[in-house]
Amino acid sequence: MIVLDTHALIWWVNEDPRLSAKAKALIEDTLTAAGQVLISAITAWEIAQLVARDRLALAMDLEEWLLTVESIEGVRLAPVTPQIAVQSVTLPGEFHKDPADRMIVALAREQNAILVTADDKIQRYPHVRWLW
Repeated sequence: MIVLDTHALIWWVNEDPRLSAKAKALIEDTLTAAGQVLISAITAWEIAQLVARDRLALAMDLEEWLLTVESIEGVRLAPVTPQIAVQSVTLPGEFHKDPADRMIVALAREQNAILVTADDKIQRYPHVRWLW
């Protein structure tokens, strides 16, 4: 099981070359092995923000795009549960204040999953496993 950060999801779905070869291989290997690729529900919020601010253009309506992503076998949208919400506030050690990043990290920690991210702030956080 792995968790995708928002940019990793967008880059993977759009076949963007900014997605590292290691990240792409991990995603594909996970799906091939019938593993799960988790996407935090907060990612939908982040993508909606990007679209609303004209920082991201999708080839289709956002809701349709999310349904298309969810229809990929092995990909699952994970809700922000009360436990994840609380864990996002009580992460051990020092971590920046971005609530979306905190919830994505909390999801990865709760699931004991590798977080696929290029975010150097997350990569410097020693309390989550990541790959890029």
